Amino acid sequence: MNLKRCFLLIALAGSLFLTACTHKAHKITATKMTSEKGGIHLEVKKYTLDNGLRLLVYENPKLPIFSYYTFFDIGGRHEGAGSTGATHFLEHMMFKGAKKYGPRQFDTMIEGNGGNTNAYTNFDNTVYYESVPTKSGDLNMVEKIIDMEADRMQHLALEPAAFEKERQVVLEERKMRYENSPQGQVYLTLMQSMFEGTPYGGSVIGDVSDLKSLTRDQVQEYFKKFYTPDNAVIVVAGAVNADEVYSMVKDRFGSIKPSSKEVREYRLSRDDLKLYAHKANYGRHIKLHSVSKTPMFMLGFPGNAVGTKESFVRDILASILGQGESSYLYKKYVTGKRPRLSSISTHNYTLKYNGIFWLSGDLLKGQNINTVTKNLLKETQVLCTSAITERTLQKTKNQYLVGYVSEIETNRGVAHFLGMRENFFGDYSFYKKEMDIYNAITVDEVKSTCSDLFKEKNYIMVSTWNKYPKKS
Repeated sequence: MNLKRCFLLIALAGSLFLTACTHKAHKITATKMTSEKGGIHLEVKKYTLDNGLRLLVYENPKLPIFSYYTFFDIGGRHEGAGSTGATHFLEHMMFKGAKKYGPRQFDTMIEGNGGNTNAYTNFDNTVYYESVPTKSGDLNMVEKIIDMEADRMQHLALEPAAFEKERQVVLEERKMRYENSPQGQVYLTLMQSMFEGTPYGGSVIGDVSDLKSLTRDQVQEYFKKFYTPDNAVIVVAGAVNADEVYSMVKDRFGSIKPSSKEVREYRLSRDDLKLYAHKANYGRHIKLHSVSKTPMFMLGFPGNAVGTKESFVRDILASILGQGESSYLYKKYVTGKRPRLSSISTHNYTLKYNGIFWLSGDLLKGQNINTVTKNLLKETQVLCTSAITERTLQKTKNQYLVGYVSEIETNRGVAHFLGMRENFFGDYSFYKKEMDIYNAITVDEVKSTCSDLFKEKNYIMVSTWNKYPKKS
């Protein structure tokens, strides 16, 4: 396993209204992307197998290539004390062989045919994907990918020697992303501080002590609980025929048993909203020693879950305040008359059941972190009036439309775009509601949200610098 298997931050705005699967195959007839009232319309076929597996197919015959995505509803939030990192570890092991296709055959088969494959894990889900060339009318590679994916969903090997070898790979990944990365240290500390006492308060890669003690049986348990057809969404986009793909998926996946009642109840127990309420100790500045020659920081505020109206408005707010060189904070702190920072940005990171809004940046040499922190906190009290105007709001809405169109320019982009919405909302076409909600947001709404976000001292500041004292 190489380090291309990585976890990613996936920030997605939209409503969280999960719909139950039906238990009969059904279709939404369609074939291509069209414009709809100035927006976007992706024509997709959707099927649901008797065992609960959902399949989305987007036919795009323009190029002889297809992308295949599998979304599993399992992430770091499903873990507990002593088992952090189990989900990410399992992601690595999914490439180490199963019953029919043994070690290295998965990568060899795909890359040997000019394709590529990868995966990522975050707090809310785990996603596997491939992009593979295929000749027009030739279903051999489509069928092969489906066969390989069905094999590892049912018969993952988790071979002991490979398991122990991969443990060292994961530990090295942890070191690279956190211990040896000032940015990673700041991010992990902010997340764990902001979500302390909640399922989002762990580490997706895992705590070092847990990674060293994690057993094959623990990872096997996660596999059995979460890698089931009723907990998965498959998306295929590209030069394929939807009905033929459905027939092959039904043939390979249709006999796989869904979760037991006990497992479904366990998974539901991890969706209790009370578990995810913010419990952080606010109003503090955490200082970390690192190799960074100038201070870098993240200033975090409690956010909202994906799908809430507030999360949409905060997306707009983050874009106006600090995304891009024309944003308010960038012009004030980086390119203004008295620059204090070499970079600054703002992000509204929405998770399935909660979120965080943060400002992050790097100080210029000679600037004092305490002074900058004080100025930033003071600035938040007045920027809601100065930064948010009809012009900046409309510019942001225009950027969002461009972003949506850019995201779906490739088969891979379409597959991920559809799968994320189906996985989070139970509705792949939720993007239409998203765009309507964004377009309806007013200046007054953004100003009100801005004021509410910054009026309290509900913040946590985390910074790192090589002149901070080392912890003993």
